[in-house]
Amino acid sequence: MRSIIWLFAGGLLLALTACQSGHDGPLPYLGFHETDAAGDTIYHQIRDFAFVDQDSQLVTNASFAGKAYIADFFFTSCPTICPKVAAQMLRIYEKYQDDDRLLLLSHTIDVKRDTVAKLKKYARGLGVEAPKWRFVTGNRDSLFAISYDYISTALDAPDVPGGFDHSGWILLVDENRHLRAYADGTKAEKVDVLLQQIDQLLAEMDEEKTKN
Repeated sequence: MRSIIWLFAGGLLLALTACQSGHDGPLPYLGFHETDAAGDTIYHQIRDFAFVDQDSQLVTNASFAGKAYIADFFFTSCPTICPKVAAQMLRIYEKYQDDDRLLLLSHTIDVKRDTVAKLKKYARGLGVEAPKWRFVTGNRDSLFAISYDYISTALDAPDVPGGFDHSGWILLVDENRHLRAYADGTKAEKVDVLLQQIDQLLAEMDEEKTKN
């Protein structure tokens, strides 16, 4: 069952990307879209959220107003893919550390063990700080539910190492809460492409600001 969900999530991202890309131009908008009564497209958005970060600060959508951000799902005691994903997230952090147009957001899926203090220790171990990179915890159901907004996966799985089954996607969200790109965070070459896409999105944002 877990494998089916993983394959579905990965296949969905690939399908949604393929149907909107393949040409020069802006990055595609990922996720399911709707059409309103006027025939305008309503793009998939990340829902409202409220979590708490490693500094005990409330983190909401407003924390990312006017910014693009990178998101992922992890837990500090993960014995499998999380260390690989964290290494790639750290690449992104270091490249854009002084660029205030981009922030990072990591959601723990182990709310029992990943307390605020544990997340603080974890962030210090990586040598990173908020508000540039926020590690958040909160209501378990809310964290699991929002993973689907990111077309990601977060599941209890007592029979696998660490007790959770989750995808290793690193996801790029624009200033309007739209998913715009993603990469397999366990593969450096995939993140190389994502870094280029981040640059493209930031350039698009700058261009839009000049128009307004």
